Amino acid sequence: MVRRIVIVAVVVLVAAAGFFVIRGRKAKAVEYRTEPLGRGDIVMRVSATGTVKPVTQVEIGSQVSGTVLAIHADFNDRVSEGDLLLQIDPATFRAQLSQARANEMKAQVSVDDAARALRRAQEMRSQNLVSEEALETALSGHRQALASLEQTRASRELAEANLRYTTIRAPLSGVIVSRNVDVGQTVAASLQAPKLFVIANDLTEMQVETQIDEADIGKISEGLEAAFTVDAYPEESFRGSVEQVRLEPIEQQNVITYTTIIRVRNPELKLKPGMTANVTVIVNRADAVLKVANAALRFRPKDGSQNGAPAREGSPASARS
Repeated sequence: MVRRIVIVAVVVLVAAAGFFVIRGRKAKAVEYRTEPLGRGDIVMRVSATGTVKPVTQVEIGSQVSGTVLAIHADFNDRVSEGDLLLQIDPATFRAQLSQARANEMKAQVSVDDAARALRRAQEMRSQNLVSEEALETALSGHRQALASLEQTRASRELAEANLRYTTIRAPLSGVIVSRNVDVGQTVAASLQAPKLFVIANDLTEMQVETQIDEADIGKISEGLEAAFTVDAYPEESFRGSVEQVRLEPIEQQNVITYTTIIRVRNPELKLKPGMTANVTVIVNRADAVLKVANAALRFRPKDGSQNGAPAREGSPASARS
């Protein structure tokens, strides 16, 4: 009886093992997905993120310190070159100019006195009434008076320049993008000129400043076609071209990138300064060529076989396994 039970158990185990082996082989059977060949365009792209900026943008500051007396321009105003933008209180600088002019007049009087003393010394020396040393002293005094006059003239010109700098004018025609001061605010010009306004020259001509990774920068060159989108118009693609690839390397978190400038037209003024652009640069393309699915080029059997048979030595499958 025991012998029969053992024989039955062995038969059951063998049958179960055979079932799982056959089932495993069926599960590991290679499956193929086929797609027809077709003709179309193949495009090689490099993607990056950048910022929309005006082509020419000028930050306007102040060379003198003082209180803002009046503001004559605001956000989005169009200004022409030479237009009045801001007036700093000129009272202090007018007083300094008046003082400089008085010092200049005083120095001029000293020059006239020294000139008369020199003429007298020369006449008396010609009559042998004074010594050579007295003549040299008069000559030295005249030269010192002339030097003092030049110094006071320079101080007067500096005071005039500072007074002119209290009137801030537009250095170019454009649109006021930013205004950073209000009436009554004190402007402090020390080591760095404070930023009062930002003027964009022409918003119909914009550029995208993007950072291209060093692995892709070798494919980028001037004149390549580029396209980008902004979040404000996700369904619209803006087109431009690569205008400049800057040589300066920028390192961020051990990653080297290079600034690439993309020029784009903006006739409808849809693009605003500071927008984030998702850029695609077309580095190569082939039109109307045979295309095959990219997955077919990456196929690699897990068991090192091809078409269900062991890979032969020297075949592509064996070389990759």
